[in-house]
This record gives sequence, C-alpha cells and structure tokens, in this order.
Amino acid sequence: MKRHIPNALTLLNLFCGSIAVIFVINNNFIAASLFVFLGIFFDFFDGFAARKLNVQSELGLQLDSLADMVTSGLVPGIIMYKLLSLTVKTSDSLNNNWPSNRDWLDFNLPVFPLLGLFITLASAYRLANFNLDIEQQTYFKGLPTPANTLLIVSLPLIMEFQNSDFINAIILNKWFLVGLTLLSCYILNANIKLFALKFKDWSFKTNATRYIFIILCIVLLIVLQFAAIPVIILLYIFMSLIDNLTSK
Repeated sequence: MKRHIPNALTLLNLFCGSIAVIFVINNNFIAASLFVFLGIFFDFFDGFAARKLNVQSELGLQLDSLADMVTSGLVPGIIMYKLLSLTVKTSDSLNNNWPSNRDWLDFNLPVFPLLGLFITLASAYRLANFNLDIEQQTYFKGLPTPANTLLIVSLPLIMEFQNSDFINAIILNKWFLVGLTLLSCYILNANIKLFALKFKDWSFKTNATRYIFIILCIVLLIVLQFAAIPVIILLYIFMSLIDNLTSK
C-alpha cells in the first residue's frame, strides 16, 4: 500500500489544480489561489513521502509532471490571460461570423491576451526537460513551475487584498504584464542553477542558505503580505546566484 501514497498525493495535486482552473475561468481568483496553494502543498509532500517511504518510481516522476502541468502550468497561463483581457478593448478579438444557429460556434476571443498562455507552453517545456535532466535532483535549472505559479497567482491577490491604486495601475498595465509573461517564460527555462528546499540533514552549516531564505520569507510575508511573493521570488533567484558564486 505504501507505494501508492505518493501517487495519491500527486493526484490530489492534480485534483486541486483542476478545481483551480474552474474557479479562474469563472473569475474567482481567491478560491482558485486557495486550490493552487493546496496543490503545491501536495506537490511538495508527494516527493517527500516517496523519499521517506523509499518508493520512488518512474511512474511517480511522470505523474508528478502531469499534475504540475495543470496546477503550475495551465492555471498561471489562464490567470495571465484573464489579467491581459482586462487591459484590452473588446474589439481586439476573433469574432466568429459563420452563419449558423449552432450556439457552440459563437465566441468572442480576445487575441492579445492569448500571450498569457505562453506561460503554459514554457511550463510544459520545462517540465518535460526536467524529467530528462538527471542533474536536477539536488538543485533546479531555472525557476521551478510552482514558484512561477505563486508569482503569477500573487497578482490578483495583491489587487484584491492590498488594493493600492498605484500598484493596481502597474499590475493592469498591459506592457508590464507582457514583460512579466516573457520574463516568466525565460526564467522557467534559463540555465541558472537555483537551490532546492530539500534537506539531507538539519544542520545549519550545510543548509545555511535554505534556513536564511525561509526566515526572510516569513519576515517578508508578515510585513508585505501577498506583495511579498514577487519579492520572495527575486530573493530566491538572488540568493541562488550568491550561493553559486560562494560555492565555487
């Protein structure tokens, strides 16, 4: 039975991601974010459970990436699509003018916001590459998809809970969103070594970077709330670069 426990956690990740997609489509970003957080929680603990129970398998690896493709690939892409949709005029769309009475053929699809789905494409490429790269067992090359998802999910949460006109104007600037989309696609697949939050032991000496990062994350979350998430992602990349330099 124990070999099925990690896969069950992975499927819970997929289940949460699927529910998050439904909420995003219906513009309920708060509920969607909650299920994304739950999905990432299960994503973290499925690997932890597999290692502790010593039941790692190729099936588990593939299943994990398939689940992440929804929770940490499709969801952020749709969120970015929704945000970009708020910045364009309704005339910027593909209108179906086919003379038919079939309601399912009628749609009004904004073209420009489709750029947001590039995040989904970049996530798929990263996940496929991750499965083939045997070096990424103790560290990551490029930003992990869950971290990127937290970055994108934080945008509507910042607008909802911190409601600053200045910050909202930045987030809903279409060129800011386009730039963030392109940066997201790049950093997901960049050849940058980033440390993983995997502890082989609990000593401070061998895990100093991880402990310092976690402490700073807690402080930032208390002070900045949801606005801390983009700062934490930048901090993660910065500390990884410093760690790379000092370890040489």
